Amino acid sequence: MINNCKSVSREPNRQKHAWVALGSNQSSEAGGPAETVARAIALMTQKGCEIQAKSQLFGNPAFPRGSGPDYVNAVVGFQTDWTPSAILEVLHDIEETLGRERHIRWGSRSVDLDLIAVGEAVCPDAQTQNHWRMLPLSNQMTETPDDLILPHPRIQDRAFVLIPMAEIAPDWLHPTLGKTVLQMLNDLRQQDKDEVRPIQ
Repeated sequence: MINNCKSVSREPNRQKHAWVALGSNQSSEAGGPAETVARAIALMTQKGCEIQAKSQLFGNPAFPRGSGPDYVNAVVGFQTDWTPSAILEVLHDIEETLGRERHIRWGSRSVDLDLIAVGEAVCPDAQTQNHWRMLPLSNQMTETPDDLILPHPRIQDRAFVLIPMAEIAPDWLHPTLGKTVLQMLNDLRQQDKDEVRPIQ
């Protein structure tokens, strides 16, 4: 298990799967939300992410409800020897390229690239990951961690991440919860799952 996610940009001979969730509910230079998500995936490939799995696109209401237009979401997976912090740097660069602005937490955005998991990495450590994972919703809306938290502390709560991830990595095991993607998805309310719909 990786306990320090800030060391070097690469970890020789340590290939592992990385999972990234993409979302958009505003237009960008690439076009509407669906085109923006597609462009973000293309940029990931250009920057060296050798994508091996890609979900279909899904639409779902913005969270919190009523905070903006519906989102287009997807999840991609790729193998890499980059450290989590190096992956995050690439994702932030793509967000900037596509006009992401950070004004309001969970506000509307041209694109959002969330690093969901990197292999079995728990960052920066299990205690901190558990703290942010168990944070009450009211605190989630105002507090942000200073460090990269892996797995993403909200993965188990979000049907719009778990449903596309279940298409490409149903058996990925959350290293601190001990549950697979399908098990976490089964724990969610049916109403939350029904709101996530494939985009034809």
